[in-house]
Amino acid sequence: MFEADNIRDWRGQDVVDSGGRKIGTLESIYFDTATDRPAFAAVTIGLPTRRRLVFVPVDKATVGPGYLKVTYDKSVVKDAPGIDPDGELAAEGEGAVFAHYDLPYEQGSRGERRLGRR
Repeated sequence: MFEADNIRDWRGQDVVDSGGRKIGTLESIYFDTATDRPAFAAVTIGLPTRRRLVFVPVDKATVGPGYLKVTYDKSVVKDAPGIDPDGELAAEGEGAVFAHYDLPYEQGSRGERRLGRR
C-alpha cells in the first residue's frame, strides 16, 4: 500500500476501514481551502433506495488494489454527518463534520468555507 497522493483518481473505488471492512464507494474529495490539500472523502453508503454521502477524513489514508483505506472504523464513519447523494456539503454543515471526528474547525478569516469539493 502507499499514501493516496492523487486521491481524486480513486473515485468509484471501495473505501474500507482500518480493518479492511468495506464502508462504501468514494464519490468525491473535499479539499481544505486554506492548504489546498485533500481533507475529507465523500463516501456513498446505504441501500440502493436509501443512499447518502458521509464524510471521512483522508489524512493518513492509503490505497491498495481497488480500494482506499481510511484510519477510521466503519461504525464511526457510518454515524458521520451526511447529505443526499446529489447534494453538496453546505458551509453551515462543515463544523459538524469536523466535530464528529474531534478535529478542530475554523472558518476562513472572512467567514468563507473551509472545504471545497473537486
